[in-house]
Amino acid sequence: MADTDDIQALTFEQALAELEGIVTRLESGQAALDDSIRLYERGALLKAHCESRLEAARLRVEKIVVGAQGTPGTEPAEFS
Repeated sequence: MADTDDIQALTFEQALAELEGIVTRLESGQAALDDSIRLYERGALLKAHCESRLEAARLRVEKIVVGAQGTPGTEPAEFS
């Protein structure tokens, strides 16, 4: 699906900005019904993408470890 592919290419910040724009447009009540449905569907995809990016970031932060010498380091996160 093209919508999903273009959303996957967005950074968290880009997706969040677009999602905020969609929310503003939907809250204004100015969009036609068909446009509102399309916007809502895209917004749901953007929300899922943002949540996925946040979860990946959380997992990366959790992988920060302290080495044998007491120095901080990182361990590759395993995403499944």
